[in-house]
Amino acid sequence: MQPTATVLVYSDNADTREQVRLAAGRRPAPDVPPVAYVECATLPGVLAALEEHHVDVCVLDGETAPAGGMGVCRQLKDEVFRCPPVLLLMGRPQDAWLATWSRADAAVTHPLDPAAFAEALAGLLRSRKAVDA
Repeated sequence: MQPTATVLVYSDNADTREQVRLAAGRRPAPDVPPVAYVECATLPGVLAALEEHHVDVCVLDGETAPAGGMGVCRQLKDEVFRCPPVLLLMGRPQDAWLATWSRADAAVTHPLDPAAFAEALAGLLRSRKAVDA
């Protein structure tokens, strides 16, 4: 049995969380392991999930309120030892500078392009696998 990768998805919008799951599917690329999703709608939920699970990649919605994904990303990068790579969902391409400020490892825009999202997620899963090896 092949190991699975855990992807944490943070958004206060259940539809956004579903779009993330559907865009990447169970396996975003043939050369990465199948993924299992852990969904969180609040910042306390994200922090608890990071303590309870071995998370391989975090997908954070920049449009979440009250704690937006960009600020959460920066907080995680500052506070979580060996923080998993972060894929940030942005509302506009013009927000790319904020993704840089937040120290996100990759960013894609809403609405999600399934191919671009799966490619970005697979790239982060590959980089995580290389670090863990």
